[in-house]
Amino acid sequence: MDLWFGLFTGIGFGVLLQRAEVIRHDRQLGALLLQDMTIVKFMLSTILVGMVGVHLLVDLDLAKLSIKTLSLGGNLLGGVVFGLGWALLGYCPGTAGAALGEGRVDALAGMAGMVVGAGLYAEFYPALKESVIAWGNFGKVTVPQLLGLGHWPVIAAFLVCGVLLLRFIERKGL
Repeated sequence: MDLWFGLFTGIGFGVLLQRAEVIRHDRQLGALLLQDMTIVKFMLSTILVGMVGVHLLVDLDLAKLSIKTLSLGGNLLGGVVFGLGWALLGYCPGTAGAALGEGRVDALAGMAGMVVGAGLYAEFYPALKESVIAWGNFGKVTVPQLLGLGHWPVIAAFLVCGVLLLRFIERKGL
């Protein structure tokens, strides 16, 4: 059942990506050049809705959180690889899959790159675990834990800041 749920939510997310026009190459390029904030607005609203939804499901005992270790080195390396891939291909992983589903064959290069990259990561993981991933390892920690607060006050603060940022972007016409 879980796989079917994942399939249907993935298809739904792909439809939303397509309807929001965030899989268009010109939108991707505009986001990278900070000239078109469509993707930023989509990502920010997705994060805000997801943050509320996930914690609501956890509080209702309908889901469990699996907190991952905060590794500054791993996040930095992952961010660089992600950013380079996005800049070179013009798609991020989610939009590459959606673009391929829409019939854009240029996304095949990105999909192949993701498979090769995952293989390389798996191959070099033991060495990375002892070096880059170990840099700045803070353990399994969350923002509310760092602040000594419950998750709902932190979520409320993120929601306020996110909505204000979205309003600012809209007012600037980006």
